[in-house]
Amino acid sequence: MNSTPSLDRRHDLDWIRVGAFGLLILYHVGMFYVPWDWHVKTSRPVEWLEPVMQLTNPWRLTLLFLVSGAATRFMADKMAPRTLAGLRTVRLLPPLLFAMAVIVPPQSYYQLVENLPGFADSYLTFWGKYLTASGHWRLDGETLITPTWNHMWFVAYLFLYTMLLALLLWLAPKLFKAAEAALDRLPVWALIAVPPVVLAAYRVVLGADISHDLVDDWYNHAVSLSAFLFGFLTARSPGVKAGFEKARWLAFGLWLVSWAGWATYAWIWRGDDVAPPEALRMAMRTVWALNSWMAIVAVLGFGARHLKRGGPLLTWLTLAVFPFYIIHQTVIVVAAHHLHKLGLWQPLEALLLIAITVAGCLLTNELARRMPVLRPLFGLKSQPAVARRPPLAA
Repeated sequence: MNSTPSLDRRHDLDWIRVGAFGLLILYHVGMFYVPWDWHVKTSRPVEWLEPVMQLTNPWRLTLLFLVSGAATRFMADKMAPRTLAGLRTVRLLPPLLFAMAVIVPPQSYYQLVENLPGFADSYLTFWGKYLTASGHWRLDGETLITPTWNHMWFVAYLFLYTMLLALLLWLAPKLFKAAEAALDRLPVWALIAVPPVVLAAYRVVLGADISHDLVDDWYNHAVSLSAFLFGFLTARSPGVKAGFEKARWLAFGLWLVSWAGWATYAWIWRGDDVAPPEALRMAMRTVWALNSWMAIVAVLGFGARHLKRGGPLLTWLTLAVFPFYIIHQTVIVVAAHHLHKLGLWQPLEALLLIAITVAGCLLTNELARRMPVLRPLFGLKSQPAVARRPPLAA
């Protein structure tokens, strides 16, 4: 799919993608400490982390799907839809299946160790039951489904959206060209005002529940697929890029204001003791949507303005992001469980947890990069890439 007004390279999107995944790692470290449910938890929850986590909670994954859509666009312009589907299958399915079988199981194991009274299986015993879905473990009245993908749901959804996109590109390529041209001509006010309305409608009509179970996750699909397609259609758009850059300060201000409103609401109504009034809950879903889109516009706008250069560091980071993503949550879960037993001063514990996570990601990336058998299992090409400008990858 070619476009007349186009941008040949988007280093800003490369940097944004790297930064977004870096924030995701810190966010998952925070999940160990914030009072919200997660696989493993500290015995000393930190309530003040809640508004800090809300700084990125509404928009971090929506941004990742948008940037992944843009990445897919740069690939799609070089090949037929069938080839795109084949390449993305090879790139995404082996890491997903490998992670579900090998990388993710420790997360479920330590979740059971911490939350299921009387659980005493060795890891190998657990793993056998995990792989055969024969554990029948119940936590809080619900069966723990295994095998599972946990954080790898993002990869599963990305694979599904890419296959759907390839099909649509094959069936209706002119529709995509028309949509791209229309988006390129959108005035700045429309780029600012229309998406929050759409996101708010999704949240009000479909509800705000997210399950990550693929077949019953309509709100998540509506938001994520829309972001993916928007990124695909606007990756080469000078008009959209310039619009985001022009609106960056306004979006930044609206993001801060809406974050303050949402974080205050979430703080006041935290816990399950008292439900907020229905009218307030609906209104805050609109605030959530505004916060999500304003953050994305600000990030893309400032990125377009300031993140224009590539270089060896960006090349390395771009290739390392996928292995980092695959391994990071398992490292966090395992390290947090064992570090917590030491009874360390909590700030020191948190710093050590971050350091161990980064070290684990670096080690995994180096092993995957150097061992041919591991490369496709961690989303790397079978042979080391030597091109000076590697493609932006999802």
